[in-house]
Amino acid sequence: MTASESTTDVSELTRELVSIPSHDDETAAGDAIESWLRVETDADVERDEIGNVFARRGTGERSLAFVGHHDVVPPADEQTEDGEYVVEERDGRLYGRGTADMKGSLAAAMCAFRDSGLPGGSNGRTQSDDAEPGTELVFASFVGEERGGVGARHAIENGFSPEFAVVGEGSTNYSEEGLTDVVVAHKGRRGSTITARGAASHANEPEAGENAIYRACDAVEQVRSMEVPSVEVFGNRLSGTVVVTEIDGGSAMNVVPDRCSVTVDERTVPGERAPLEEVAGEGVEWSVDQDLRPMQCADEAFADRMLEAARATQDGEPEAVTKPHATDAGWLADAGTACLIYGASEPGEAHTATESVSIDVLERCYRGYRAIAETAHTG
Repeated sequence: MTASESTTDVSELTRELVSIPSHDDETAAGDAIESWLRVETDADVERDEIGNVFARRGTGERSLAFVGHHDVVPPADEQTEDGEYVVEERDGRLYGRGTADMKGSLAAAMCAFRDSGLPGGSNGRTQSDDAEPGTELVFASFVGEERGGVGARHAIENGFSPEFAVVGEGSTNYSEEGLTDVVVAHKGRRGSTITARGAASHANEPEAGENAIYRACDAVEQVRSMEVPSVEVFGNRLSGTVVVTEIDGGSAMNVVPDRCSVTVDERTVPGERAPLEEVAGEGVEWSVDQDLRPMQCADEAFADRMLEAARATQDGEPEAVTKPHATDAGWLADAGTACLIYGASEPGEAHTATESVSIDVLERCYRGYRAIAETAHTG
């Protein structure tokens, strides 16, 4: 298949996937992915009970997975027409909900999975001279990524454990405009609540009560004084953040409040957390509401191979970079998979009313995915 043919193939598949609504229910999008894989490849294809789609080619003790998700956030009004998703092409870009996050990269990975020279492909494709024997190539598209990694966590709990994974979230235009970089680490997110309790009294006798807002304010001061964790990953400095984002307390102007709650947003880094548990004490509780995992690639050789593949399939010098957003790579890395992120989305595109993706960059990702698949090895 020539580069121009693969571009058309990837862009057409992107159009098809993006046109299928998948913000409330991913079933139809999963149906399309499963059907395409069954028709276009000779892979072993399966769908689990919650809608995750998997395909496997080749055999071996080690496996390399292309990982994505087919759910999206709700579309803006201008991204739908008569209840259907709108997909438009302008100036070399595809516009529509899910083009960047992340059905474009998903389509590129599906085509690369089909076309990579490993056993189990369709159209007469066989093991290439470049591909080492004994490597299983896997494709996985999860549901519920936008709802805290529901699909990824279910898959991991049920035995999904590739040794290596390339997750197709955004890595384009990070180090420099016009490059698709390799993300070697990203932050996680821990959302938590500090709840202060006291005793109510009339405001004209404050000493008769215990002001929960004052206790909450003392806890907030502790949060403000905490040192923010920072780690280095392959020469990249990744720093966390911790910030109070909401406060709720009191029932009336003339009542000393007996309860006050504070929301804390913490961006976590691999292996380190802010010591938020230290705020707990007399009349103050701390609880975790959400904990999206950070990611750090556990295999420098794998990162080097992906960088080589990226540099061989585009102009310029893509770099190893970090990403501020949590992805399903965090869950996989937490379970022991060596993860990297390589994908078409650019900063500022995902979840917007003008979401779009470059067709040329989709082709670039397709080439990069094929290159890493065909140089996968077990040594």
